[in-house]
Amino acid sequence: MASSLPAFVHWPDAPLTDSLVRKALKDVNPTYVDGPTASGPLLQWSTYDSLDHERGLLDPKDVLSSSYTFRKALIRKHFLSRVTHAYATKHPESVLKSAVPETYELELSFADELDELWLDDLYELSEKLDSGDSWWILKPGMADRGMGIRLFNSKDQLQEIFESFESDDGSDEDDDEGTTGSKTAVVMSQLRHFVVQEYLPSPLLFDPHEVSLSGTPKEAPLEGYKFHLRVYCVASGALKVYVYTRILALFAPMRYTTPETQEGDTIDLGPHLTNTSLQTELGEEHVRLFNELLGRRILSGDEREFTEADIESIIGQVSNVMGDTFKAAVDSPVHFQPFPNAFELFGVDFLVTDEGSGNASSRFQVQLLEVNSEPAIELTGPRLTWILEDLFKNIADTCVKPFFGLKEGEEWPVGETRSHMKKCLDFETRNWDS
Repeated sequence: MASSLPAFVHWPDAPLTDSLVRKALKDVNPTYVDGPTASGPLLQWSTYDSLDHERGLLDPKDVLSSSYTFRKALIRKHFLSRVTHAYATKHPESVLKSAVPETYELELSFADELDELWLDDLYELSEKLDSGDSWWILKPGMADRGMGIRLFNSKDQLQEIFESFESDDGSDEDDDEGTTGSKTAVVMSQLRHFVVQEYLPSPLLFDPHEVSLSGTPKEAPLEGYKFHLRVYCVASGALKVYVYTRILALFAPMRYTTPETQEGDTIDLGPHLTNTSLQTELGEEHVRLFNELLGRRILSGDEREFTEADIESIIGQVSNVMGDTFKAAVDSPVHFQPFPNAFELFGVDFLVTDEGSGNASSRFQVQLLEVNSEPAIELTGPRLTWILEDLFKNIADTCVKPFFGLKEGEEWPVGETRSHMKKCLDFETRNWDS
């Protein structure tokens, strides 16, 4: 191949990503082009909408693209729920059997359509809500960054939520910009697909302020905060999957309390929502590396220290879940087609539940929440930009260089970690040379 690799890099709304990609490609000797070239070798490391998907399909030996063309099975919440449920039903030994919250799908355009759904698609959920002892989370199937998320524990509350979405259609702006609810408002007429997900009642809790970013211990009593894990997952070709083991712990803005209806039937989402895009005013105090929690007090149980064995157990679970999640997606070929000349970075969210006591393998259970394409890495914050630089360099080394013959492919067993990339899946989805 030519000594200089033509590279189309285009991230108009994500300058940090653009910078990370260019830095990762420095030793590839790229020649940057303004758009996908018509022929010859080409690396397209750009937003999904900027890629020339047709050229990638027609020229699979020369063109490498930074996204799979068809991957709704992963990134749409209702599709993800569907494929993981189908896979766990077909393979009852799969880790997905216990690693995905109970989920129901809704498709509606108006709140009054709920009446019919209670008698049909949502009959089981209706019975659970009538018992009055469980909480549930509503999530729009195609929204991100916490938009449209609501908590409820009755059919009346869900009805009121959808009615509030309808009323938002007629208002140009929110009256109260300071509330979590207004920050997560959605327009009902722009959404049809929703999922209702079981609220997991026993999250693992830490106090992110136990030791400040400057290293100062907290003097006041420790308080438990809910958090979720943001896992960067890299899929390559057809199909290898890697988990980047430098995982983020993203904390809620308020200390954790069990959900309860407050005055006016509103529910404060502050203790429950952990999306960093909703709490930029908190700075970086609530964004930690998962391994920075080593030695911190577990505040959801016996208050023992969090150990290296705990971290390794959780990362191992994450890896196993991601492997089976991609297997589940492959079983839905209409909505996920891993081509050999593509790779993609996903941001995957997990919650960790805590049984309160016991060893790491029996006490902690990871729960897959969602898979995000083009993750909002800029919300990681300046303090941890170095892990993103390392991640993108690893993507270039693992996905880009071998494709263009700039690096020899190596034997890499599933389960082995190299340069903080843990391989969790390696299988051929079809014979691409036939």
